[in-house]
This record gives sequence, structure tokens and C-alpha cells, in this order.
Amino acid sequence: MTNTTMETFGAWLEADQAGGIRLKYVPLLVVGGLVVLLIVAVTASALSNLGLPAGPVDDDRLSDVEKARLAEYFHLQDEVTETVWPGTGTRPAWGETAVPVIVHNEAYAFLVGYPGAPPDGWAVPGGAQRWGAWEVVPADELLGAPYYRQALPPSGETPQNFTVLVGDVWVATLFTKAYAEVEFYEGFRLDLPGFLQPIFPYRLMWALLMGPTENYLGGLAHEAFHAYQGSVTPERLLAAERRPGAAYDWDAAREAWREELALLRDAAKAAHDAGTSEAEVREAARQWLAQREVRRTAQGLGELGLEFERQAEWLEGLAKYAELTLGPATQAAVGAGDHAPVSGLDADDEFRGYRTRERNWRQQLDQLTQMVNQGETRFYYTGFAQGVLLDRLLPGWKARAMDEGVWLEALVAEALRNE
Repeated sequence: MTNTTMETFGAWLEADQAGGIRLKYVPLLVVGGLVVLLIVAVTASALSNLGLPAGPVDDDRLSDVEKARLAEYFHLQDEVTETVWPGTGTRPAWGETAVPVIVHNEAYAFLVGYPGAPPDGWAVPGGAQRWGAWEVVPADELLGAPYYRQALPPSGETPQNFTVLVGDVWVATLFTKAYAEVEFYEGFRLDLPGFLQPIFPYRLMWALLMGPTENYLGGLAHEAFHAYQGSVTPERLLAAERRPGAAYDWDAAREAWREELALLRDAAKAAHDAGTSEAEVREAARQWLAQREVRRTAQGLGELGLEFERQAEWLEGLAKYAELTLGPATQAAVGAGDHAPVSGLDADDEFRGYRTRERNWRQQLDQLTQMVNQGETRFYYTGFAQGVLLDRLLPGWKARAMDEGVWLEALVAEALRNE
């Protein structure tokens, strides 16, 4: 407020001669106002909850908006993903060959983008074939081609969220966004005390935790990158998926972990900032690597623990890097006129046109320091941040990242030796 405004406000509080309000009543007015606001907010939340999507989500075909999201997923593969992970002389770029996708709701799995008629079932990496024949969804298509479905078994088993093999083709797998939203609301509701269930702001919580449709597209891209890993180096993907994590002590050396994550976040931020000098980025990276050794010593990490960390950062960290880097790359492509979202996304109320992807990238990097409490998820973020460091310190690192025995932290160390 300006001084004049403050003086006027003070005079109003002190007035008591001509029907004014005494200062001693102000706390009552404030409390009363807060109570009114609370009642309004609770009422609005309760009314909003009356229209929440509810299960079961068991449609036997994809809705128009779900098809639009999948169409945009393939559109991103065609136009943007190669800028995130280019090809080399021996390996194709990510997205150079479109990765099909299986999405599922509560009752059906749908296979989209498969090259030709698919063979029966699917198989997890290194596992046996599951389920039966795929059938064409009648009187429906996506991107001018048929897509396929099969009913989920009574056990409720799904392809999970990862990558599977359909025949010899690596396929990304994820739930449909509509099914994820209903599961979120119903699961969150069951975790609340009974008196809160009708009035809790579920939609706001969904928006805060799950974000816009672009986050869902990023999730599809994350799993598609796993499919890419499987297609170019299946042995590495299988070894990383089977990494020995049962004995990993998640609670050991927590303060050392906290310091390591903060240093890695700062180093990645410095690397991303074009105004930071090369010497400053290198020094920040050195501090992080030194703290990583301090933490591992404090944690008493053996060879199995080291292998677990490196495998997790290669498998999930690279996929997280691809997922998050795709966002700003798409925002830039839209701004430059090199990418236009598919028209069907106009009907999606949660699609934001990629306007906030750079901001989301920065927010995700800031989340790195919170990962000390998130178990294995911390390695999604440490791998992502090392990728950001390598973009600055070792251009061309992606050509080697899929090679057997090449770990992200070793590439960072190599970059620091190359003065």
C-alpha cells in the first residue's frame, strides 16, 4: 500500500464517533471473513466433486480425446524427438522408427501404431508371452489405420507402465489418462477420513500433482524411450531391469545424500545457464562427484550397490531426461512454427499448448533435492541431471550412452579430465 492508503486505512480503523468501527472489533471481522471464505471454498469444492469422473473406466474403444492424445504422441515422434536424442552412424534416432503403444483402462488394453497385424499377446523383457490374440476394434481407427484391443484378464493384470515386446517389436505401455484420473480420485478418497471425502478439492490436487496433458504425453515419451533402449541395446535393458536392488539401504547416509542432491542440482542449473562460465560448471560438477564418493563411503556401498545405482541411472535416468527434455524442445518447436499440435487436442481441457514446458523443466530440476525421501525415484532425477551436465560438458555424449559398460557418472568424470 502507499503511505496515503495506509493513513486512510488507519483512520478508518480508529474512527468511532460517527458510526465508525472500533479497532477492538477488527480481529472478529478478520475471523468472520476467513470463516465466510472457508465456507465458500468448502461449498465450491463439494459442488465440484459432484461432477468428478467415476469408474469403472471399461470402454471397449478409445474416446476421441484419448485418440487425439495418442495422435499427438506419434506426431511428437515424427517432428521433435530426434532433436532430443539424435541418431548415430550405427544407431537410429529416438523416434526415427515410430514406437507403438499399448494403453489400458480397467477392462481393455489397446495396441496402437503397430506395423501390420500384431501376433498374439505381449512379453515383458526377458519374460514369457502373456494374454491372447489382438482383435481389430470394429468400425474405428486412429490416424487412418485400425487399432487393436484385448480384454484384461479377471486377475486385473496389466502391461504396467514400461515397455513390452509384441512379437519382435518394442512397444511403450501406459494407462489411459481417463483411467489414471479416476483411479487417482478413488484412491485419494479412500485414504481420507470420512468427513473430508465429500469436500476435499480433488480436482485441484489432480492438477497440482499430475499437471496438464503435456505431462501425460511426457509419460508416454518416457516409456517410449525405454522401448528405444530395448530396440538398440536389448541386453543392457534386460540387465538394468534385473538390477540387484533388494539389499539397497534407502535410509543410510541421508544427510550425505541431501548434500549430494543439492550439489548436483546446482551443477545442472549452472550447466543449463548459458551465462555461467565453463570453469564454473566444471567446478560445480567436481564438487558433486566428490560428494558422491563421500556419500558412498558413508553409506558403505559395495559393488552390488554401485551396480544398482549406475543401472538405475542409465535405465530410468535417461528415460527421465528424454521425457523432460522433450517438453522445452516442443515448446521451442511450437514457437518457431516447426510443430503444430494435432487439432483433436482442442477438445482436451487440460492441454496447455506446451506454453509452460520450460518452466516445468526448471521445476522438475528443483525437485531433485526432494528425492532423498523418494526411494528409487531419486535415480530418475540424478540420471536426468547428469544428462543436463553432459549436454554442456561433453557434446556428443549420446552417441556413446548406449554402449555396453558406459555409465553417466563416468562420462561426467571423463569430461572433467578433458580440460
